Amino acid sequence: MIQEICWQVAPRCDGMTLRDFLRSKRVSAGLRAAVKRNGGFLCDGRLICAHERIAAGQKIVMPLCEEQESHVTPQNIPLDICYESPHVMVLNKPAGMTIHPTLGFAHDTLANAFCGEMERRGEKRLFRPLNRLDRETSGLVVCAMHGYAAAWLTEEVQKIYYAVVQGMPSPPQGDWNQPIRRCEDSIIKRCCADDGKPSLTHYRVLYYEPTKNCALTECRLETGRTHQIRVHASTLGHPLCGDDLYGGSTQYINRVALHCGSVSFREPVTEQRVAVTCPLPPDICELLPNWVQEAVLLDSQIWKISENGKNA
Repeated sequence: MIQEICWQVAPRCDGMTLRDFLRSKRVSAGLRAAVKRNGGFLCDGRLICAHERIAAGQKIVMPLCEEQESHVTPQNIPLDICYESPHVMVLNKPAGMTIHPTLGFAHDTLANAFCGEMERRGEKRLFRPLNRLDRETSGLVVCAMHGYAAAWLTEEVQKIYYAVVQGMPSPPQGDWNQPIRRCEDSIIKRCCADDGKPSLTHYRVLYYEPTKNCALTECRLETGRTHQIRVHASTLGHPLCGDDLYGGSTQYINRVALHCGSVSFREPVTEQRVAVTCPLPPDICELLPNWVQEAVLLDSQIWKISENGKNA
């Protein structure tokens, strides 16, 4: 289990104060204060103050603060780990599983599974998911393995969702740019409204299935509103298959046909770009021809959809 973060000062950071260097690494003032209480920062093995200047090639060490006790009950639940480093873990969440325990789902959550895995390893870690998926949505969840990783990754994670919508969106590529707010008569349902929060979804149709009149659509979010893809698609007349909350049919699938299939981010410390993918789950694959899943993972650019909705 990692106990400290180490950086080698790059030439571009030569002459910076430690404070400015740490800001460039997204170390917050709160975390700096906690580290100071925990022994302080080291530069080439000696304590260094925030106002001191650093030089290229020097080694800066930040001790990680001891983790708090988790209040989540560990459970022996299989965990599908798609990527792992000392700082990040990417999990593949199945449909039907919630992220955190709630009043309605106190156990068998992704948090319970994560804490169970950490207990088996003899490690004490908090569950820190950086993106949240609805219970019915499957796919990738990025988890920070310590507090600094969480701070670094907050603005880093880019996600690609795959939704199967009813009908063929026109045009086959564009933006859904309607504000979203909570419906007045529901604590769950959302709707598009002028007085809602700005919400932007970039979409692109990858494949149209004429026999079921549905389209596999790639979605990228600029904002992260609750039910954003589901609300936007439904408002424009193309609800997701299986999404009965927003008018979708359950004829071919009995859950929302939405999957987070790709995430990318820069690793904390090394800042290397990482891209992780996971295949479409079987229930979504059943809506589409067999070759579509492999093609999605290889390169979604292979599809070229004409304006009339036919596959080129």
